[in-house]
Amino acid sequence: MKNVLKKFMCGALSVAMFAGASAGVSTPVQAKSSSKGEVYYLNFKPEADKQWKELAKLYTKKTGVKVTVLTAASGQYESTLKSEMAKKKMPTLFQVNGPVGLASWKDYCYDLSGSKIAKQLTSKDYALMDGDKMAGIGYVTESYGLIVNKKLLKKAGYSVSDIKSYDSLKKVAEDITKHKKKLGFSAFTSAGMDKSSDWRFKTHLANLPIYYEYKQDGISNTDAIKGTYLDNYRNLWDLYINNATCKPTQLSSKIGDDATAEFVTNKAVFYQNGTWAYNDIKDIGDENLDMIPIYFGVDDKNEGLCTGTENYWCVNSKASQEDIDATLDFMNWCVTSKTGLKALCGGDKAMPSGKDGMGFNIPFKKNLKSSNYLVNCAAKYDKKGKAPVTWNFTTMPSEEWKNGVGSALTTYAAKQTDENWNKVVSAFVDGWKTEAAATKDSE
Repeated sequence: MKNVLKKFMCGALSVAMFAGASAGVSTPVQAKSSSKGEVYYLNFKPEADKQWKELAKLYTKKTGVKVTVLTAASGQYESTLKSEMAKKKMPTLFQVNGPVGLASWKDYCYDLSGSKIAKQLTSKDYALMDGDKMAGIGYVTESYGLIVNKKLLKKAGYSVSDIKSYDSLKKVAEDITKHKKKLGFSAFTSAGMDKSSDWRFKTHLANLPIYYEYKQDGISNTDAIKGTYLDNYRNLWDLYINNATCKPTQLSSKIGDDATAEFVTNKAVFYQNGTWAYNDIKDIGDENLDMIPIYFGVDDKNEGLCTGTENYWCVNSKASQEDIDATLDFMNWCVTSKTGLKALCGGDKAMPSGKDGMGFNIPFKKNLKSSNYLVNCAAKYDKKGKAPVTWNFTTMPSEEWKNGVGSALTTYAAKQTDENWNKVVSAFVDGWKTEAAATKDSE
C-alpha cells in the first residue's frame, strides 16, 4: 500500500567525504565489517526503491557486507513476503504494518530489545511489542490528508482558510464543479480503484470511521466493528467521486499515476495522499502546496492530519545469527551515520549520487530537519494543538477485508443507490467480523 507510508532532510553528501574515506580519513563508515553475514531487505515502499538500492550498494562498498534489496509492487507486499519467506534464501529484514501484520509473522520476529537501533528510538511508542518481546521497530512516521493546489484554489475564488470543516469543503468542491468548464479544472483527482490507488480509500479513507468509532468507544481494537460513522464515510466518498476529473463509472480503470498526473498538471485542486507523495508532486512548487485534514463531519474543529506509521522493521529470527547480526548493523548504520540519515531524511540531491533522498521523518534520535514541504505542512497542525487522527487501519483484520470494502466502493461508485451502499456497509461490518474470526482461527 502504498503505502502507508511515508518527516526530515539535509544537504547532499559531498564527494570529498567519499574521497577522504578511500584515502584513510576517518568517516562514520567502517572500511570493513567484522560481520560475516549478509542482509536481504524486502522493501515495502516502491517510491523509495532507487534510494534503498543505492544505499545498499554504498554500504556493501564501504563495509564488504552484501546487502540485497527487493521492492514489492504496490499493494503486493504481503503476497511477496509470503513467497520470499518460502524460499531457502529468506529476507533478513522485512516489514509488518502493525498488530494485525505481526500476528501472521510474530514467529519470524527476532527480539530487538536491547539492540543498538532500539536504543536510538525517541519513544517506546514506536516499538511493536509481542508480550515482552520487541518484535518490530517503526522506522518512519508519516501524515496524510488532502493535498491542496493553492494556485487553483485561488483561481476558484477560495483560500485554504475558507476550508475548516466537511461542510465548507463540500461547499468549495461543489462550487468548483459548478464552474468546472469555465475554470478548466476539477475539485478532486480521480479516486482510482486499481490496486495502485485503491488503498487510499479502502484503507486510508476507511481509517476515519474506525478512528472515530474507537475514540467514541474508548478502545484501540475490536473483533466486531459497528460502523457507527459509515454515513460520514459515504458523504465523503460521494464528494470525492461526484466532483472529480472523471465520471464515477470510470474509477475501476483509473490508476495511482492518473491521480498524480491530474494534480501535477493542474487538473484538480484536491488530492488525497500523504507526505510520501512529495517527490511526485513537488514540481508544481512549494508556494502552491498545502495539506489539510480529511474533514469528516464529526469533530472538524479539533481534527488534524492522519499521522502514524504502518512501517515496522522486523528482523527474521529464522536467519542465521551471522545474517541477523549483519542486518542489525545495517539498520543501526541507516539511522546513525551521516550517509544513512541523509538518504532516509534528505530531499533534493541528498543521495551520494546526487539524486533525491527518501524525505522520511524518522523516530530516531538523529532525525534531520525536513525539507519535505508536506511534512512541514503537517507539523503546523501539531503546533495548533489539533488532534492527529491515529492510524487505526493497522487493526483492519485482513487484506481480504480491505479488498471486500474496495470492491463494494467501486460497485457503489458505478451506481450510487442505497442498495449498493448497503453492500459497502456489509463488507465493512460483516466482513470485519468474519475476517477477524478467521485471523484468530489461523493463529
